[in-house]
Amino acid sequence: MEFYYNLVTHQVEEGPQSRVEDRMGPYATREEAQRALETARERNESWDDENAAWDGGAPGSGA
Repeated sequence: MEFYYNLVTHQVEEGPQSRVEDRMGPYATREEAQRALETARERNESWDDENAAWDGGAPGSGA
């Protein structure tokens, strides 16, 4: 079973029930799907820091 986070209803779905544009996933567990937005935010922050370091800026500076 795969789980998805619905961006419109803010609910976890078992299997792909909504439009692909309206969901995140798949996730292996319901708990992972419930944390979808938090996980995405953490990954984006990490990638921003990596990009800043690559560009010679300070992490978190957005440079």
